[in-house]
Amino acid sequence: MNPNESYVLITDSAADLSEQMLHGMGVLSIPLNVFMKDHPAQPCTLRGADFYDALKNGQIACTSAANLSAFRETFGEVLKEGKDILYLAFSSPLSCMCATARIAADELQDEYPDRRIIIVDTLCASLGQGLLVYHCAEQQARGMSLDELAAYAEETRLKIMHWFTVDDLLFLKRGGRVGAVSAYAGTLLGIKPVLHVSDEGKLIPKQKLRGRKNAVLELGKHFDAECTDKESTVFIAHANALDFAELLKEELIKQFGAKTVHIGEIGPVIGAHAGPGTIALFYLGQSREG
Repeated sequence: MNPNESYVLITDSAADLSEQMLHGMGVLSIPLNVFMKDHPAQPCTLRGADFYDALKNGQIACTSAANLSAFRETFGEVLKEGKDILYLAFSSPLSCMCATARIAADELQDEYPDRRIIIVDTLCASLGQGLLVYHCAEQQARGMSLDELAAYAEETRLKIMHWFTVDDLLFLKRGGRVGAVSAYAGTLLGIKPVLHVSDEGKLIPKQKLRGRKNAVLELGKHFDAECTDKESTVFIAHANALDFAELLKEELIKQFGAKTVHIGEIGPVIGAHAGPGTIALFYLGQSREG
């Protein structure tokens, strides 16, 4: 059996990878739980514009990690096929997905003593996590073994740059990223924060710019200054803001030399906390602490 056929890559829905991309890469995904606060017993089925319109109309979306049984079921099906697992998990400071996966792996080890489950805390989110999965799937297709790919994921995860800007400060205030006074004043003045994800996998505010367009184009300047391989794939994620995503893509290609730019949607897991209008940019760089 070839090394790339002996194990399966698994991630989760916080990676914001479409079903088409997951299928094309041969990657499985474990969904986090999303529900509306007024209907906590029912999973949220809204997606795309419908989901973000609901948030704009005052509905509150809540999220939680997948439970232990979800991990056991997904992992177990792969192990039954005689294959090992590399799970690339949503950033641990933002979710307990990684911790729950480790519990499931420990339990399943007794049932499948000849199989292996390696869990990597990506310290990434949204299509930043998705970009790491994308690069890992490429390396798997080229024949990397399980151990080699786990090492590659560990080495590469902190080279995935995350920059994003939000349109509505209310969602950052709700998550404790900005204070109530700052959110109110920023809204009145049209201030748009620019944030990134640190080496610890935490969301860190870095800049405050006036005007939505200025904040979005600022992401491109970070790409120009930090990207170490402009030939490599770049991901843009948006929360029902395709026009601004297209604007940023055009800037990256025409002004800053990006070659391959993929635009994807921010799903409900991340969108519940970032809010409608969020634009995020992900690419390979040298260090997230630069």
